[in-house]
Amino acid sequence: MVSPNSRLRLVVLCALTLGCFAANSLLARRALGGGLAGAASFTALRLLSGAAFLWVLTRRRSGRGADAGWRSALGLFLYAAPFSWAYLQLSAGVGALLLFGTVQATMIGAAIAGGERPGARTWAGLALALGGLAVLGLPGAHAPPPAAAGAMIGAGAAWGWYSLRGRRVRDGIAATADAFLRAAPLAGALWIGALLFAPEAAWLAPAGAALALASGMIASALGYTLWNMVLPVIRSSTAAVLQLSVPAIAAAGGIVLLGEKPTARLLLGAATILGGIALAVVRRPREAPAPQRPV
Repeated sequence: MVSPNSRLRLVVLCALTLGCFAANSLLARRALGGGLAGAASFTALRLLSGAAFLWVLTRRRSGRGADAGWRSALGLFLYAAPFSWAYLQLSAGVGALLLFGTVQATMIGAAIAGGERPGARTWAGLALALGGLAVLGLPGAHAPPPAAAGAMIGAGAAWGWYSLRGRRVRDGIAATADAFLRAAPLAGALWIGALLFAPEAAWLAPAGAALALASGMIASALGYTLWNMVLPVIRSSTAAVLQLSVPAIAAAGGIVLLGEKPTARLLLGAATILGGIALAVVRRPREAPAPQRPV
């Protein structure tokens, strides 16, 4: 049985985490879409600053091992690099819809393969949410560029893999720090390679650097730490569906903060995805929640 305090803490942690995820899309779009940074420089500074922040945060902690491993670090890098490249062309809302739609499919598919059996409401919610994603991706006047959309879908698959591995960690803070520190050399190599062979991808204005630092130290380092604290106590299917609230937050932020114009396609896709989330996550009063460990 989970106490009301534990449930409230879990809700707060989830809300903060999803807010950080949406902030990453907004910060990346502002920097990359605004020509303030290249994809390689933004990715590298984001990961390097996140690693530095987490190293300072964890260096005095003892008694718990950092157990993320190289696979989690690779998943983090394979998410961050195409994410930045895609946001050179995608709006904040469309990018987040593609990203987290793919995350959901990856995590629920892995959960089913691992023996988890979602109920009928979760299946219906998944179908509805993926239908919204299909509405967004159908060819038409406002369809996203195929290469950028493909890059974001790849980023979503990598993030789903990283999230699934995060369910196994013992200490969310230490595991996130370990993943960022292991990914830091890959980020440095990416930046050096861009400086040598693709200078436009290594471009970085002062404002772009500030946005990358905010993305790395706050939206990423803090957000992923909170996510690794939440993951072990919720179902993989629930974690996947919850993340689909991020596109709506990012789309709203893009309209209000970045001046992006909503389209009928975006509004219909977001409404359908949010309807799927509600159907899959919100339980009827008589439905008992799955057993959880206290957060």
